[in-house]
Amino acid sequence: MRSPLKRRLGPSATLALVLAVFGLAPSASAADPAPAELTFATDSATTTPGGTVNLSMTITNSKTYDVWFVYQTIEPTWLTTQRPDLKYGFTGCSLATAAGSTPCSGTGPADLGTNYGATIPPGQSRTVTLTLQIAADSGCNGNIGFYSYFYAEFSDSTNTSGGPVYTPETRVLCA
Repeated sequence: MRSPLKRRLGPSATLALVLAVFGLAPSASAADPAPAELTFATDSATTTPGGTVNLSMTITNSKTYDVWFVYQTIEPTWLTTQRPDLKYGFTGCSLATAAGSTPCSGTGPADLGTNYGATIPPGQSRTVTLTLQIAADSGCNGNIGFYSYFYAEFSDSTNTSGGPVYTPETRVLCA
């Protein structure tokens, strides 16, 4: 008695073989890049109480349509919140442009998206730099880090979101 499984698989296997021989089978390709990507960098891995660190955030448009709108949040990591003696705040914000840098236009660390100066053309990036000020009376020997979520809308009416994206941690050293 013939197996009914072989009868059902026979046509499918034959079709797959024919497609593979003639090069029409789907091939494994590299994954498409994310439509938009957010990255962070700091200008220093350490500071002391009273010091500053510049935190740069870059959003890159990897899509073939303009980014029309960006919304982004930034919050301290759980470990940062566990050290109430670490005192800090964002004291400055600038957007890098082809003509230099300009002050941010957004409302601050709670709503960073408008700071990117969207529209962001395909293949281009925008970088916003926040100045992180460590209070002179801050505790030391602890790390300060943040995480962020973002949402971007494109001119083809699609959108993407991402996160959490983590910043490099800044170590507050005793002077």
